Amino acid sequence: MKVDLLDTLRHQNPIVFNISNFVTVQDVANGLNALGASPIMSEEVAEAGEMVGLSSAVCLNLGAFTQTQVEQIRKVGEVANQQHKPLVIDPVAVGAVAYRKMVANNLLTHFHPDVIRGNAGEIAALADVDWQAKGIDAGEGTGDLVAIAQACAQKLNCVVILSGPTDVITDGTRVVKVLNGTPLFQVHVGSGDMLSSIVAAFCAVEPGYFEAAQTACLVFAAIGERVAQTTPNLGAGSFSVQLMDGLQLTTTAQINVIAAYQ
Repeated sequence: MKVDLLDTLRHQNPIVFNISNFVTVQDVANGLNALGASPIMSEEVAEAGEMVGLSSAVCLNLGAFTQTQVEQIRKVGEVANQQHKPLVIDPVAVGAVAYRKMVANNLLTHFHPDVIRGNAGEIAALADVDWQAKGIDAGEGTGDLVAIAQACAQKLNCVVILSGPTDVITDGTRVVKVLNGTPLFQVHVGSGDMLSSIVAAFCAVEPGYFEAAQTACLVFAAIGERVAQTTPNLGAGSFSVQLMDGLQLTTTAQINVIAAYQ
């Protein structure tokens, strides 16, 4: 695991272009900035080409969209592929809402993602595996999470991150599990969206997207765990503030002390 990629990221300060969920856009922007990347957002399809051109990586979040925004997402994804920019997709709630899955599947016929990050319900839906998703939450299922993540990665020919108490990262063959984390991530709505954009930031500085994805997951999970361990009696609001501080101030040496993966 290349934890020192965090130092590289902070040194290079890559620009990450995000089409974000309006619910969490501030968390995403602040989280990227705190970690050491440079966020940029847009809602205008006419500037898609220029925005992608300015950026080192692109993250497309499907958390809240209109027909107009779907057109922008499609255009940005296409341009990112054309310009060979790392492209990360966050398919929010595609396992819970049939329309969202339809939109996501249609978009994936227009561009190819390098990394997809979602919870168990979302990844299962994209892999066409039965799962009882619950809104933006993972929901319940009895399938093998590693097998589901691998099936999705093989189907879509990309790196897949299946997020949860244990993050599963796979390219369809190789598998890494990140064991760090904290239950407080579950009460911070923006955590998943932040991670997706942070994955894009790591892809901007590491051309091996499997390596970039697993390192991003470890860094984010370990920082959250360390915040929870060092600050007792944290609630949802306090965790949000402390997480931002942790993203900015945590060193690679501190992450290496508690890093847990297999």
